[in-house]
Amino acid sequence: MLDLDRCAICVLHLTSIETIIIFSISFRAMDWLLTPFEVAFVQRALWGGLLVSCVCALAGTWVVVRGMAFLGDAMSHGMLPGVAVAALLGGNLILGAAISCAAMAFGVSMLGRSKRFAPDTAIGLLFVGMLAAGVIIVSRSQSFAVDLTGFLFGDVLAVRSRDLLYLGVALVIALVVAVLGHRAFVASTFDPRKAHTLGLPPKVAQVALIGLVTLAIVASFHVVGTLLVFGLLIAPPAAAMYWSDRIPVVMVVAALIGGLSTAVGLLISWHAETAAGATIAAVAVGSFFLSAIVAAVRDRFGARRVGAASVAALAALPLVGCGSGEPAVVEETPHGFVAGAEEMAEAQSRLIVADARTGEMRVVDLLTEKVTSIDAGTVKAGSSQPASAEGESALGAIRLVGDGRFGFASSGGRLSIVDSGAWTVDHGDHRHYYSAPIRAVGSGDISVAGLSGAGRSSAGQVPSTAPGGAAGPSAAAPSGAAGPSGAVVSAHSDPVVVAVVSDTGETMVFDRSALGEGVAAEPRRIDGIAVPYAERLIVAHDAGRVEVRGRDGAAGEVQPATCPDPQGQAVTRRGVVFGCADGAIVVTQRDGLFATEKIPYPAPPADRATAFTHRPGSTTLTALAGRNGVWTLDIRKKTWTLTPIADVVAVNTAGEGSSLLVLTRDGVLHGIDPVTGAETAHLALIPGPVDDHAAIHVDPDRAYVNNIRARTIHEIAYNDHLRVARTFPLDIAPSLMVETGL
Repeated sequence: MLDLDRCAICVLHLTSIETIIIFSISFRAMDWLLTPFEVAFVQRALWGGLLVSCVCALAGTWVVVRGMAFLGDAMSHGMLPGVAVAALLGGNLILGAAISCAAMAFGVSMLGRSKRFAPDTAIGLLFVGMLAAGVIIVSRSQSFAVDLTGFLFGDVLAVRSRDLLYLGVALVIALVVAVLGHRAFVASTFDPRKAHTLGLPPKVAQVALIGLVTLAIVASFHVVGTLLVFGLLIAPPAAAMYWSDRIPVVMVVAALIGGLSTAVGLLISWHAETAAGATIAAVAVGSFFLSAIVAAVRDRFGARRVGAASVAALAALPLVGCGSGEPAVVEETPHGFVAGAEEMAEAQSRLIVADARTGEMRVVDLLTEKVTSIDAGTVKAGSSQPASAEGESALGAIRLVGDGRFGFASSGGRLSIVDSGAWTVDHGDHRHYYSAPIRAVGSGDISVAGLSGAGRSSAGQVPSTAPGGAAGPSAAAPSGAAGPSGAVVSAHSDPVVVAVVSDTGETMVFDRSALGEGVAAEPRRIDGIAVPYAERLIVAHDAGRVEVRGRDGAAGEVQPATCPDPQGQAVTRRGVVFGCADGAIVVTQRDGLFATEKIPYPAPPADRATAFTHRPGSTTLTALAGRNGVWTLDIRKKTWTLTPIADVVAVNTAGEGSSLLVLTRDGVLHGIDPVTGAETAHLALIPGPVDDHAAIHVDPDRAYVNNIRARTIHEIAYNDHLRVARTFPLDIAPSLMVETGL
């Protein structure tokens, strides 16, 4: 009996172990399946794909049944001219696609009536003509060519709530057309003469069908692109044809296959890091071949046996996650999750702007064009010198800098903080984009000059521009400037800390997580210019000493190279850059070790670089050389280049061989070749004379220039002959400006 009891216990023990193993495996499998759909933009992508699948099922079924596949392909390509024109004019892409497809449909209907050639000849001619027109339009605009991939292959992960509304309306319209036109479509498809007898004109039905196909293509191109929409329009209905001969059933099955293709495509795209739209289309096409194979096996071996096996396989799937026990499940925080923020599919670029005279602040969303007002009472309340309507002293009352998310405004020696609600976390091999509510942080009671109040004799007069941007004059202050006044000059951050440098020669170090939660505690203060880099603080001192400290500010390793009179700093992909009296110093990290390298001026300069501007992360920096030239510092080539140009107010560049963008006092924006110094383009942008507070901010696609007197901000397509892409009107004078979200 004892042996039998022991055997029973062993069997029960083994059974419990197997149960735990099975549960563990099934839990991991479910986690693998569900994790991608915990992210908000993937959820929107899923809903968008499901709606598109339903629309394409209604139209695509008739395309397959009537043999209109070539027409569908031609129309999916034929929308390119409309999309291109809409993009260049800054209009609605869906409207442009609709107009282009409508023109294509009208041309097909008119030319298809000719008895001299078959209808597919007209379709082919229009197909080539529209595609050629689209390519010509694209070729004339370098800026649109950058976004061409998105238009051709779609960006399902960028679907917004407004797009879901459009798709929902399109689905309702498609459903109404499909139901009301069902009899006419069936009759004209299988017996046109009988359709005439029944009072159902085949030509009207043909026009209605073309309209239905147009609706499906226009509604779908934003999700899977103009080239891949054809796959989602044809593949699911073609696959469904293997499972039913009844039109309504085919439509339902096609919608299910399309929805499943969307979910599986998003899942594969998430884990394999492939293009989501193309993956969805590939899965949809794969479903057709899978259906063809299963149908062939069914026809060969009999429907019952294959059907029973299919049902058994499908029924077994839910059982994978079942288990007899319910061990405690520890929920892991999804990768990239940030409490209180929504992860987005693209960078949420925004501008924080301030009126230096009044202290009023606004946040401009560059994607939605929405302008949000920020309570600037703390900025104005902090000013010990009320702004007057005259002179530079009034404009100098407020300064604004940014670190890529937060804006830091100083006034009268006090600091106010604004959370733009947009930022990017760069992990090297991938990035996360976040959006959160826009708000003021803290109460404006933080003193800028907190250590001793003593400042530097020269650096305090020159605001320095960070990648996120520091607003203010880009050159030396007027000769009558009194010296350090407790103004901020730059801000840089890493995931843990934010370092804000003042003109007193010290740095305020904030807890970045606390700022994100709306808490602005008293910062830790460091004597010297500190920049976060590689989980350390790189600190440059007035005497020229450069050292690497911990994030807590503890004394660290002093670097061998020196940087006398440091003014201007930047963070690039190659390291931290400090502007020095004799050139620049670059601090880099390799294999955990820090190294410094000096890039000297080619000759002692008459006007040194005191404030750097550049595209975030770029290794090409620019700076004013007084009022009659600009400096270009190439970190990769380790060279300085001086380009003479008269009466310069602001300069910036996208780097990587792009032209220098130079704004002169007369309001003309110049494109300058960084190697030869020759002008490549120019644009009379602002009626002169231009204020010293004019600034140029550059991101990977556009540049932004503030027009203070006109109360506008101009968006410049710098790769398209300095074309003005958009203009943002404001209710304040945007004398100070920083860009965030990058």
